[in-house]
Amino acid sequence: MPFSSYLNGKRADCKALVESLSKHFRYVSILGTDVSATVIRADRKSSAVQEGRGECGFVIKMHDGRSFFEYSLDDISGDKETLAARIAEAVRTDESLAGKMISTAALKDEPLSQDYARETDFSRYSDAQLLDICKELSGALLAKDEHVLNAICMIQPYTVSKLFITRNRELSQHYGWANGFLVAVYSDGKLVQARHVEGDDQLSRVIDGLKAHTDSVIDLAKHLTTATPIEPGIYDVITDSSITGLIAHEAFGHGVEMDQFVKDRALAKHFVGRYVASPIANMHDGAAAAHSVASYFFDDDGVLAHDTRIIRDGILEAGLSDLASAAQLGTEPTGNGRRDSYKRKAYARMTNTFFEPGSDKLEDMIASVKHGYMLFETNNGMEDPKNWQIQCTAEYGIEIVDGKLTDHYVSPVVMSGSVPELLKSISMVSDSFKVIGAGMCGKGYKEWVRVSDGGPNLKVRVKLG
Repeated sequence: MPFSSYLNGKRADCKALVESLSKHFRYVSILGTDVSATVIRADRKSSAVQEGRGECGFVIKMHDGRSFFEYSLDDISGDKETLAARIAEAVRTDESLAGKMISTAALKDEPLSQDYARETDFSRYSDAQLLDICKELSGALLAKDEHVLNAICMIQPYTVSKLFITRNRELSQHYGWANGFLVAVYSDGKLVQARHVEGDDQLSRVIDGLKAHTDSVIDLAKHLTTATPIEPGIYDVITDSSITGLIAHEAFGHGVEMDQFVKDRALAKHFVGRYVASPIANMHDGAAAAHSVASYFFDDDGVLAHDTRIIRDGILEAGLSDLASAAQLGTEPTGNGRRDSYKRKAYARMTNTFFEPGSDKLEDMIASVKHGYMLFETNNGMEDPKNWQIQCTAEYGIEIVDGKLTDHYVSPVVMSGSVPELLKSISMVSDSFKVIGAGMCGKGYKEWVRVSDGGPNLKVRVKLG
């Protein structure tokens, strides 16, 4: 699928509006967004193809030499001088408030013109074909075991086109991603849900992955019906890739989003250059750091994607910034300016946040545990950046006794404690590594963006309950 023809047709309008607005502001950028999304779903009783979370519109970012302003609109047609005057009046600030506003330095607008496209195979599949695949997989799960009460298969492809224009820059990007979900609702004396998630920019790989895991979803459901609550305590724990990603996300994700540094709401601000984790811990974030759901060419501020090393050998090195927080702190932006939609403000947000792989073998890590648990599948997590506390929930855990995985499952499992204590307890890091992407992350309770999780396996010592 090609770049948005609608946005292509608006390039001249964007450039003209930038010129008109430049009479009022020192810096002007326009981000045009055209996102299409579809949700294809089938279960025991119903099936449907529905529109997903798409959008189409423009957001203008302005800087007057002192402060930032933003203005969003659905269309930029019409007389540009009139529109520019209307926008300038709409964001005009009373001079009595000038002393209360956060001032920032003038912005760079280095020349660059580039178009970026990441190929997908989405055009090979019609909605009807994808719906048939969902029906087929739902039926396959239902046929495998009489205890399956319902079976849900969902495929969610979406495509993104974005155009970014300033006086000196003209950038475009076009890419897609697809998430796939299998869910079995199962009852054998106890009602449980088991799931499998796939994510890729090729639908063929998502479909193949779902088809390959129908048996494992049913097997997991059977084990979850026998799962018991965990006895609270401090244990040696091996994390699967998903839980490792959740730890990275909650421990040094939100806590190093540098708009929180500006507001002095993150303790991490005072620990840059200091040990915050085990010396064998290394962590990255960036749209250019991995190929996943949160990978792009430029962010919503027009900053090219980065690979930011957050932690090097246990030492906190850097945070994640959007254009505004970087300007306020006097640092270079890291390409983490992201919006819920063109109607919402850009914030410093995570992208692909993960630990680097280490040198340990997973089997050796499990063998090193006398008594503990291996935790699987991200459920949810919370972080308190101000006080550096963390809570992560795993869908289930498997008990380890004398260095071997048993058949005893526990569910759910909540990991909690101090961020530095948890990260400093890392004693082994696997050489296996994968980043997966099907999730969304909010800033507080809103401002949702797509993020990946994953990484290597970790061995940590932590409180479970």
